[in-house]
Amino acid sequence: MTDYTAIRRDLHRHPELGFEEHRTQAIVVAHLERCGVDEIHTGLGQTGVVAIIRGALGPGDRIGLRADMDCLPMTEENRFEHASCHAGKMHGCGHDGHTTILLATAEALCQSRQFRGEVALIFQPAEEGQGGAQAMVQDGLLSRFPLKRAYALHNFPGIPQGHIHLRPGPMMASSDRFRIRVQGKGGHGAMPHLSVDPVLVAAHIVVALQSLVSRSQNPIRPAVVSCTIVKAGEATNVIPDHAVLEGTFRAFEPADRARIGEQMVRLASHTAEAFGASAEVSLNQDSHIGYPAVINDAAATEIALAAAQAVAPGVKADADPVPGSEDFSFIAEQVPSCYVLLGNDRGTEQDQFFLHHPRYDFNDAILPVGVAFFVELVNRELGA
Repeated sequence: MTDYTAIRRDLHRHPELGFEEHRTQAIVVAHLERCGVDEIHTGLGQTGVVAIIRGALGPGDRIGLRADMDCLPMTEENRFEHASCHAGKMHGCGHDGHTTILLATAEALCQSRQFRGEVALIFQPAEEGQGGAQAMVQDGLLSRFPLKRAYALHNFPGIPQGHIHLRPGPMMASSDRFRIRVQGKGGHGAMPHLSVDPVLVAAHIVVALQSLVSRSQNPIRPAVVSCTIVKAGEATNVIPDHAVLEGTFRAFEPADRARIGEQMVRLASHTAEAFGASAEVSLNQDSHIGYPAVINDAAATEIALAAAQAVAPGVKADADPVPGSEDFSFIAEQVPSCYVLLGNDRGTEQDQFFLHHPRYDFNDAILPVGVAFFVELVNRELGA
């Protein structure tokens, strides 16, 4: 019997950044070949893999199950045996666990095949800010392998071990980055009347940005605008000629996402103009890819709920949406989909470390629940 805990810990020990998952891809392909999947396709999204498993009960629909493979650019602080052996790279979000769950699902489905149609197992690169799902879609994922529905899961600290949380509608927020360059007029710090102080202008813009949520956003529809970087000046007695603000904004509705971006441009430029300065707003620059919100399809969520209730020790059907983002949204925009959270809490001291923390580690005890959930989804979607 395959030791999937060993596979997961091996992946954790050898993390790879987005679009660099060559070792991970090789492990995935080798395991899929051993399982006996019907087709293996590589090259989608550079390092992505798609495997096709055909049911033994004849032709039918095709559904997709997706897992992400990449790590984060951070240094791990754990000291256990399977800690990362690559400085500055760490599986701090549990994608090692997601990949392992889908590998184990492949073995289970190949052994039974008691379904009609096909299952597409999607091993996706570069989820962490690089839009690997979008890259796979652009390389023909959904045109080459049309899907009736698609499903994905994410381990989640704060939810009891093995429990599954989900909801119809918005599940994960959109994510966009902004950069605002305020151009003023530099001068002597003792003679501000001869300058146009971009620091003062930037401070007013930071305060004004908060109104995009507090006074422009419907209060029953959550959104977030956070200015997280402020850069200006090099000397205490010099008024700089420019200042730079950077940050992120999140929303759960596409209309709110578009409105916040448009209002940000208008607010920053008009605020700067009032002080005699100018402001240039850039969204998602430097190859950053903004992520749409993950919006769960009602029918897919109903199927996922029934599958979760059949295999998980606890289920929450009206979970709160999560302000984090996920590029599974690029698939969910085109295919009816459902994205669920799989509880990671062990009931130990390790639970204090959330996703993206240098002490985080995936809980191997939830591997069987993730596999059972995916297999049950296939049974309910394609089973006789």
